[in-house]
Amino acid sequence: MNIIVCIKRVPQTADADVRVDSSGKDIERQRLSFDMNEADIYALEEAVIFKEKFGGNVTAISLGGPDAEETLRIALAKGADNAVRIKAEELGEIDAYKTAQLLALAIKSKPYDVIFSGCMATDDAYSQVGVILAELLGIPHATLVTKVEAQEGKAHVYRELEGGLLEHLEMALPAVITVQTGINVPRYASLIAIRRAASKQIETIGKDEISDTSLTLNAEIEELFTPPVTKRAEIIEGDAEEVSTRVATIIKEKGLI
Repeated sequence: MNIIVCIKRVPQTADADVRVDSSGKDIERQRLSFDMNEADIYALEEAVIFKEKFGGNVTAISLGGPDAEETLRIALAKGADNAVRIKAEELGEIDAYKTAQLLALAIKSKPYDVIFSGCMATDDAYSQVGVILAELLGIPHATLVTKVEAQEGKAHVYRELEGGLLEHLEMALPAVITVQTGINVPRYASLIAIRRAASKQIETIGKDEISDTSLTLNAEIEELFTPPVTKRAEIIEGDAEEVSTRVATIIKEKGLI
């Protein structure tokens, strides 16, 4: 089975002081650390699990700058057989649609039975690339997948819906599957595997290799800003009767009863 997994290198912002840069369209990146996107870690693990079950090989693809090769080498250390970097530095402004177009161009030249990706990137939270990629390739897709099983050219996919519901789908392969975090337990890369990955060749695709001139940008960032504070918490003090009276008054003032 030929398996492709799309991964992304993203800044780790959970415990960082994130600031908008002078352009107003990006964040200051100099003091941030970077790693593989969280959901993509699970997508990579699912791809390797498929390889272990069905044989074949895993190709990891990333659209990014030269630093993205560090993330691709981690993918190689964790079980990917091949790695491809699409040179973002040569391709100008990029949004979710253009990302999917570039991935589709890279993938079309390779054999594939299933394509995995994370359900969402933590840096932009668009959740669009996997769906658009499937449409461009003309194959089925499923998003927010929590379990997937494959047999005889088909995949049984379980998706997470709102309200705690799950959906069970049967899909023909090839297909694009965007996975939810928690679908599996990602493995760690051993020191030996990391050393081996350091010497592996990473294929690069730049503007010279992309013959398609119809790449389009559907969205452009106008401005990044910190959300204004519009509401504040009110601490209600007093005994139980005073607190309950005040709460009842607020509820009436807000028109909730």
